[in-house]
Amino acid sequence: MKKSPIDLAMAWMEIFFHGENCGQLISLMAPGCTFAGPFAHFDSANEYVDSLVADPPLECSYEILEIVESQNTVVLFYRFTKPGISTIMAQYFRTDDDLISEIRLVFDKEAFSQPGGKTMA
Repeated sequence: MKKSPIDLAMAWMEIFFHGENCGQLISLMAPGCTFAGPFAHFDSANEYVDSLVADPPLECSYEILEIVESQNTVVLFYRFTKPGISTIMAQYFRTDDDLISEIRLVFDKEAFSQPGGKTMA
């Protein structure tokens, strides 16, 4: 059964935000999946997932604000929250052959560098 971009993106979010199981993300990704964000860039699925397993996202949550989907892409706009930090993020997923082939994450990295965090609109 073909997986839609939104199905893949939401499965990604559920696994990612339950940080102790980040290794499971590899099942959603093409081997050559690239990731780019304000703090990191990875050229393969293994490289990215290995970084998450080594430093999992813990005590984080999200609230979906908007979803924009096209034929093989989806963008999730959401509020990211962890102790001391709350900011809006946009995450772009491109899919090919029922796997995520590209991820782009956009947010104001200042929210992570201020003492005690910062709330963005």
